[in-house]
Amino acid sequence: MIDTIIFIFCFVDDFCKLYEDALKKFALLSGKRLRKPTRVPCLTMAEIITILLVFQRSKMRDLKTFYRYFKESYIDLFPNLTTYERFNELQKRAFPVLSALLNSMFCKTATEGYIDSTKIDVCHIKRGFRNKVFTENATFGYSSMGKFFGFKLHLVIDLNGNIINASITPANVDDRGPVESLLKQFKGTIFGDKGYISKKLFQNLLKNEVKLITRIKKNMQNQMMILREKILLKKRSLIESVFNILKNELGLIHSRHRSIINFMVHILTVLITYQMSDKKPHISEEYLIV
Repeated sequence: MIDTIIFIFCFVDDFCKLYEDALKKFALLSGKRLRKPTRVPCLTMAEIITILLVFQRSKMRDLKTFYRYFKESYIDLFPNLTTYERFNELQKRAFPVLSALLNSMFCKTATEGYIDSTKIDVCHIKRGFRNKVFTENATFGYSSMGKFFGFKLHLVIDLNGNIINASITPANVDDRGPVESLLKQFKGTIFGDKGYISKKLFQNLLKNEVKLITRIKKNMQNQMMILREKILLKKRSLIESVFNILKNELGLIHSRHRSIINFMVHILTVLITYQMSDKKPHISEEYLIV
């Protein structure tokens, strides 16, 4: 466990140094002054992010319990650990750094992939009208499992299970809404379900060298596809396997959030932890030999 903590800290600390250098360079180019915090925390940004990422790798799903255990067990590695209440406030500062870290880890070389969305409940559907934490952000929406209150996580992955891009939207946003922005830097073939059927969307993506392939409805004419595309379309369950790992192994969904920023920090740390994993669901090249 200590080796894992050291590896994560070194990886995060190197990125934090690059992030700070980029901020200073941006400030010089824009002529603005960087605002320094009035109260400098005892924990560095690298330490805060390391603790959050180690938490995602642990079996625990309660951050408070994990932090107290971590404080007792690894005080030698992190001598400046604060109280849990203070750490809970400090993790909000990690949001922009985590966002930049995840963006740097996206796969940018893939030419084939899958796109889909999954629901993220923030509370039971019957308590949606009384929810105060997400009252201005979360909405009611529908999925294959029925009505829910919360958000949608939109993912684009490649054939090796690596994340190409990700986005969070309110629950009532159509799945086709964020597709163009998600695939802005992507060139190649993308596979989706029937929810992405749209002639306008298909044409707009095709102009940007992106070919969207979906299953067809009963009243639609079948389009010609090469054999490889037919095989890959049948393996669309790959992205469902990714969602299963995010939810059941990494604890993507829980209803204990007391802040919208901490909610986003949790989502980012889950995605980063998944992206750092060596074992991801993937499609074997032997299966694609035609």
